[in-house]
Amino acid sequence: MTYPATESTGAAATADSARASLEALRTEIGKAVVGQDSAVTGLVVALLCRGHVLLEGVPGVAKTLLVRALAASLELDTKRVQFTPDLMPSDVTGSLVYDARTAEFSFQDGPVFTNLLLADEINRTPPKTQSSLLEAMEERQVTVDGTPRKLPEPFLVAATMNPVEYEGTYPLPEAQLDRFLLKLTVPLPSREDEIGVLNRHAAGFDPRDLKAAGIRPVAGPVQLEAAREAVARVSVSPEIAGYVVDICRATRESPSLVLGVSPRGATALLATARAWAWLTGRDYVTPDDVKALSLPTLRHRVQLRPEAEMEGVTADAVITAILSHVPVPR
Repeated sequence: MTYPATESTGAAATADSARASLEALRTEIGKAVVGQDSAVTGLVVALLCRGHVLLEGVPGVAKTLLVRALAASLELDTKRVQFTPDLMPSDVTGSLVYDARTAEFSFQDGPVFTNLLLADEINRTPPKTQSSLLEAMEERQVTVDGTPRKLPEPFLVAATMNPVEYEGTYPLPEAQLDRFLLKLTVPLPSREDEIGVLNRHAAGFDPRDLKAAGIRPVAGPVQLEAAREAVARVSVSPEIAGYVVDICRATRESPSLVLGVSPRGATALLATARAWAWLTGRDYVTPDDVKALSLPTLRHRVQLRPEAEMEGVTADAVITAILSHVPVPR
């Protein structure tokens, strides 16, 4: 298959052609999802950083459709798991199955053995099943019966979560939240975007049939690997590294937070800022790149004090205030 702005998928793609292919994702996803540009950008950044994404939004804002459209725009294997209270860890990772013909046990892959795993409503399954993803997300492998099994490359978990209907849910612990590179909020659409959604459905759009909507793969593993190599060459000045550290250290000293950003969060912010810098056509990171990715990279890595939460303070508000006070390098 030939992708836009790419001469051959067999040869190494150039950084420019890889960027053009990833930018084409916006157009393809836009054929199914209206107006969620920030969430689309966040998913692309996560792909470039080998990270995972948590999508939060009220029911009906196209969280699942967004991930399905991303999968349809990439030549990557994808699987979906609907997380429910009765889901077992082996339903995600796979298990040993007895074969009566050979009188031996063989391993049967679970849905986690894919490139893009859609974990739908991840907070509706018990902690035991949630934790089955920890090793997969961090180590890119699954251990069953003492034997580690590598996951395909690339591997990305896109998990959805509703901020309402908490009855019967299991909040993700801090250790698992920290495994997600980004937490993206999927807001309700504007009036114009919602009218666009209705017009598409009136014209016959079927969210269950993305091929009929004209979505086609515009990038594959070759373009993705070329893009990742280009991101790794984006330079970071000592001043920018210090700026990232100062932001993260300020969260640990905030009176509104009981838990600040860890050093892992600081490395995540630097990684996402580099990816964003490359996507915008630069080979160096600026303070604006760091600011642009601070909220989605850090909002799930901090914990509000109960009294601050009762007063209506949000993690986003605290991080925004910190960004306005930390000195910006010149």
